[in-house]
Amino acid sequence: MEKISINTEFIKLDQFLKYANVVESGGVAKIVINDGLVKVNGEVCTQRGKKLRVNDVIEFESSKFIIINSDEK
Repeated sequence: MEKISINTEFIKLDQFLKYANVVESGGVAKIVINDGLVKVNGEVCTQRGKKLRVNDVIEFESSKFIIINSDEK
């Protein structure tokens, strides 16, 4: 599982996918989210504006990420 650090209270799901270099653009993020290809904490999430916080786990294709606070590295 790859750790992705953020230094804000939350990051939106579509922004996260771009930030983690999982998708090339916001348009692609929108498509994969709408198609139900992304899981948040084990459940399919189709809300691209879903607020992700520290300790949330995101799964896409064969990749799995956990959000950590930027000072936890």
